[in-house]
Amino acid sequence: MSVRHTAGNSDSTIITALTRELGITGSQVRATVGLLDEGNTVPFIARYRKEITGGLDDSQLRTLETRLRYLRELEERKETVLAAIDEQGKLTDDLRDLILGCETKARLEDLYLPFKSTRRTKATIAREAGLEPLVEHLLGECDTDPAELAAGYVTEGFDDAKAVLAGARAIVLEEIATDADLVGEVRERYYTTGSMTAGVVAGKENTPEAQKYRDYFEFSEPFTSLPSHRTLALLRGESEGVLQLTLDAGDDEIYQGMIALARGLEPKGDAADRFRAECTRFGWRTKLQVSSGVDVRMRLKERADEAAVEVFSRNLRDLLLAAPAGQRATLGLDPGYAHGVKCAVIDQTGKVLDTAVVYPHKPQNRWDAAASTLATLCARHNVELLAVGNGTASRETEKLAREIAGTVSTATGNRPTPVMVSESGASVYSASELAAEEFPEMDVALRGAVSIARRLQDPLAELVKIDPKSIGVGQYQHDVNQAQLASGLDSVVEDAVNSVGVDVNTASAPLLRRVAGVSSTLAENIVRHREDNGAFLTRRQLKDVARLGPKAFEQCAGFLRIHGAADPLDASAVHPEAYPLVRRITEATGVPVAELVGNTAVLSRLNPRDFADDTFGVPTVTDVIAELDKPGRDPRPEFRTASLTDGVEKISDLTPGMVLEGTVTNVAAFGAFVDLGVHQDGLVHVSAMADSFVSDPHDVVSSGQVVKVKVMEVDVDRQRIGLSLRLQDEPGEPARKRNAGDGQRGGRKGSGPGAGRGQGSQGGQGGRGGQGGRGNRGRNGGGQKPGQAAGGATGSMADALKRAGFGR
Repeated sequence: MSVRHTAGNSDSTIITALTRELGITGSQVRATVGLLDEGNTVPFIARYRKEITGGLDDSQLRTLETRLRYLRELEERKETVLAAIDEQGKLTDDLRDLILGCETKARLEDLYLPFKSTRRTKATIAREAGLEPLVEHLLGECDTDPAELAAGYVTEGFDDAKAVLAGARAIVLEEIATDADLVGEVRERYYTTGSMTAGVVAGKENTPEAQKYRDYFEFSEPFTSLPSHRTLALLRGESEGVLQLTLDAGDDEIYQGMIALARGLEPKGDAADRFRAECTRFGWRTKLQVSSGVDVRMRLKERADEAAVEVFSRNLRDLLLAAPAGQRATLGLDPGYAHGVKCAVIDQTGKVLDTAVVYPHKPQNRWDAAASTLATLCARHNVELLAVGNGTASRETEKLAREIAGTVSTATGNRPTPVMVSESGASVYSASELAAEEFPEMDVALRGAVSIARRLQDPLAELVKIDPKSIGVGQYQHDVNQAQLASGLDSVVEDAVNSVGVDVNTASAPLLRRVAGVSSTLAENIVRHREDNGAFLTRRQLKDVARLGPKAFEQCAGFLRIHGAADPLDASAVHPEAYPLVRRITEATGVPVAELVGNTAVLSRLNPRDFADDTFGVPTVTDVIAELDKPGRDPRPEFRTASLTDGVEKISDLTPGMVLEGTVTNVAAFGAFVDLGVHQDGLVHVSAMADSFVSDPHDVVSSGQVVKVKVMEVDVDRQRIGLSLRLQDEPGEPARKRNAGDGQRGGRKGSGPGAGRGQGSQGGQGGRGGQGGRGNRGRNGGGQKPGQAAGGATGSMADALKRAGFGR
């Protein structure tokens, strides 16, 4: 039987699925798929093809792109499966329809399972020995003792009745394991009603490595409510040999009842009831319980990975789009004790002017010499900002910086402003090949100070030089699917860079590589062309760059800025293809481009519909007018720093009730971490973020945001700080009504690696990357009562199943 499935049918199926999943029109999906297939990038489509997509934003486009890839892989797999079954001569019309109707890869593989095996199984051998008629007899009405029936089937390899019955059972078990509908139903019930339980591995209770997992020593939580961070914490504890995880499916009799009903193995009150019961029991315990457990673990991990990547992506986006301090001379300070504080001065463009190493802290304690050196650097180079890395010795170094700022006045009359800067990933950059190329003669330690200073001037331009996974704003980033993480973070970086735009005459190759349509080779070619021929004067000159063809120019031109160009549009986000539209606007208004740019009085009176035509629709005209009003506007917020409190330099300096300013360093599903300048981030649990229900902490805060918090609890021994954004909260008071349903399932304080406070199923996390928490709801979950059977196996049938030997 031939496979009747065409590419056209596949495309139609995919379009229909995407339309349903994304809640957009079929025309939007078809248009977007067409644009992606033509090689257009997501940033370009989101910004410059709004008419075609119906205004889909970059987030929607990314989701569509990801799902499109999945569904196309699914369709390709369907073709392979259909061809393989057809080759065996077993492809029926009904089976083909089932395969073509699959919406997930898991369902497709379930259907393919009976036709997939090429090895000889026990069931295969039993069939070859002619035992199938015996199976049919035993599963039907059977008044004869199965052992007597089996005696008539004794043959080579099956030497007695017991062996024959075992062979018959093997046939039934294989049919159970390859029943796609049954496998799917059992697997889904296992996931929706089962629980994850954990306990400490015997003998590990008192070991140091086990203490960070101690809240999981007696733990149970339903799969469906298990948060991603807790799943990853449990899996890490298992991989480290501290925790023993068990998947609790619930009542075995329920699953055995499902198997019995699906395969005709219900008790009939005849001689074969015992055989059927054994088949059902074995089918659950040796087949479906095992395969479903593997699937559940995989699903939990995939769900956790997806959520972790989402958290990491949102935090990374916030960090990349943090407020830039701007083009101001900056002194970067990379703190340290024995090895000193590494210092680097950069000018307004990021060029390194001077470096030094000072030793103000123990063991050298050369405070005055260090202060003198820093004061000299600030005065010599008219330093405006002091960027202090937030690592080891940061508060002591910040104290030194503030002392310098209070006494030094540069030649321009400026007093340097100290700013605490996240140094996450700076050491990775320092030792990278890129840093070695950029500063071949500079000591590795000093490169970190340069990076800290530059990331204060422009976080985006500097952080793109670092592998996103090394920036440290995610949960368990080393435990999640690395390919998925890399893909997700790369998309975030690309979208962030293109939302801001890039100065083509100052951008580094790593930054240019993130511009839509610019490959690594093109980025290097742009820099080389700039070095050989001088600064770009117009966007048209980009076409002179080697290998930068029409398609690449189309994708990247709107995101590359040329400041000071003869045509002011070259410094804006107006795409060159829309320059004719601007000329029409200037003709209609009688105002030349140079005077039109920034002329709100004129632009505010324009009606986009008056300029729309077949080439430029209303969305594009609207965007162009908005860009002319505020050309090259930066979507990032205004620069602001947290005011750290004098005398609060370590966790022991904190006392409950203090109100302090700090900077959000990380946002997780259960809350946010805030840097107070005490070398240990505090946790604002989601339940302490607002008086109203908060479903997502990202709705309240973002990484890099300056917030005012109240200290609620301090645990110096465990290095935990509990904070609240609700400044009216009082430490020690009973928790008021918080997020309804959050943490109300009997959980206790979160733990895990360096965990902070956590409640119930939301759990707690503390430190960076540490998770924990506990939420006990019992093992049956999902509203299913123990002993209640599924698929109709309730009441008298459950009793009959037990009498027949099920569930033993």
